[in-house]
Amino acid sequence: MDQTNWKRNLYILMVCQFFVMAAMTMIIPFLPLYLQELGVTDSQAVSRWSGLIFGANFLTAFLFAPLWGKLADKYGRKSMLLRSGFGMAVVLTLTGFATGPWSLLLLRLLNGMISGFIPAAIALISMSTPKKQMGYSLGMLQAGAVAGGICGPLFGGVMADLMGFRMIFYVTGVTILIAALGVLFLVKEKFERKTETVKTNTLQDFKKIASTSPILSLYIVFFIVQCALIGINPLLSLFVQELTTSQNLAFYAGLAMSVMGFANMSASPLLGRLSDRKGHQYVLVFALLGAALISFPQAFVQSYWTLLIFRFLLGLCLGGLLPSINSLLRHLAPKGMESRTYGFSNSFMYLGTMIGPIGGGWLASIAGIRSLFIASAILLMINVMIVNFKVIPFINKKNRENLNEDKKKAAGESI
Repeated sequence: MDQTNWKRNLYILMVCQFFVMAAMTMIIPFLPLYLQELGVTDSQAVSRWSGLIFGANFLTAFLFAPLWGKLADKYGRKSMLLRSGFGMAVVLTLTGFATGPWSLLLLRLLNGMISGFIPAAIALISMSTPKKQMGYSLGMLQAGAVAGGICGPLFGGVMADLMGFRMIFYVTGVTILIAALGVLFLVKEKFERKTETVKTNTLQDFKKIASTSPILSLYIVFFIVQCALIGINPLLSLFVQELTTSQNLAFYAGLAMSVMGFANMSASPLLGRLSDRKGHQYVLVFALLGAALISFPQAFVQSYWTLLIFRFLLGLCLGGLLPSINSLLRHLAPKGMESRTYGFSNSFMYLGTMIGPIGGGWLASIAGIRSLFIASAILLMINVMIVNFKVIPFINKKNRENLNEDKKKAAGESI
C-alpha cells in the first residue's frame, strides 16, 4: 500500500476508534441505574445483574473473536469493520428498547458476539503499515481508543442527566453508525483473497499459531496484563473513599481513572516511535517492569494525591504495552493468518477482562483492597520474566538470522 493510503487509513481509523470507544463507554456510569428503571429495585439484585450484564459482553466477545479473525483473513479486515460497526449500531439502538433485565442481558450477549471493531482496525493498520513504522501507527491507534474511553463516560454521565437513560443508547447507536459509514466511504483496503488448499477448524488454527514461538507467550502476557490492571478498576472507587473524606467521591474516583487514561493516550505514540527504533520487545519489557514497580507502592499510599501521581505514572507505562504486543504479533504471525492471530489475542484479552474483576473482588474480600496492588505488581513481574526469557531471546535470534540473510543477498548481488 502506498505512503498516502496507510497514513490516510490510520488517521481515519483513529477518529473512528474514538467514536466507537466513546459510544461503548457512555453507558458505564449509569448501567446499574438503567436496571433500576427496568424494574430491578433490590440493591443486591442490582449488583448481581450489573456484574452479569457487564461480563456478558466479554463472554461472547471471547468466544467469537477467533471466528471473526478467520473471516477477516478470508474476506478482508474492512469487511469485519463494517460487520461490527453496523451490527453494534443496530444492537445498541435496540438496547434503548429493553423491557427488563433479561432482554438487556440478551442484547449485551449479542453485542459481544458481533463486536470486534477495534481488533479489526488493529489488524487492518498492521497489515498496511510499513514495518518500520508499526509501533508508531499502533500507538496512534491506541491513543484514539483511549481518548474515546476517557471521554465516553463523561459524555454519557452528562447526557443521562439531560435526556434520560434510554436516549443514550440511541445516541451511541448513531455514533457507531457514523464511524461505520466513515470506514465504508473513506478507508481503503487492498485485499487479495487467498484460497485455502486445506480447510482448518478453530482448534487447528490455534495450534498452528500457538506453535509459532513466542506467540503463545505473548498471549499469556496479554491475559496477565488484563487480569493485573482491570481487576483493580471496579474497586478503585472504594479505595479512593478510604483515602479522602470529600463529598465528591464519584468525581475523585473518575479522576483517578481518567488521569491514567490521559497519560496512556499521551505516551502511546511516543513509545510506539521508540519501539520502532529500539525494538518492540525492549519497550514491552521495560513498560512491564515500570508498571510493576509503580503498582507495588500504591498498596501503601496514605494520600489521594499520592495515589493520583502513581496512577498517572502507571498510565505512562501502559502506553508502551499494547502497541508493543500487537506489533510483535504482527511480525510473528504465520503468513495468511494475521487476523486469526489477532483474533486469538483478543480472546485472551477478553478472558483476562472477565477473570480479573472476579479474582480481584475475591482477593479484596479476603485480604483487603490494598492487596490488589501487591497482586498486580507480582503478576506484572511474572510478565517481565516471561518476556525476558521467552520473547526477547527469540526475537533477537530471529533478527540476527534476518540480518545474516540480508548480508548474504547483498554479497550475492555484488558479485
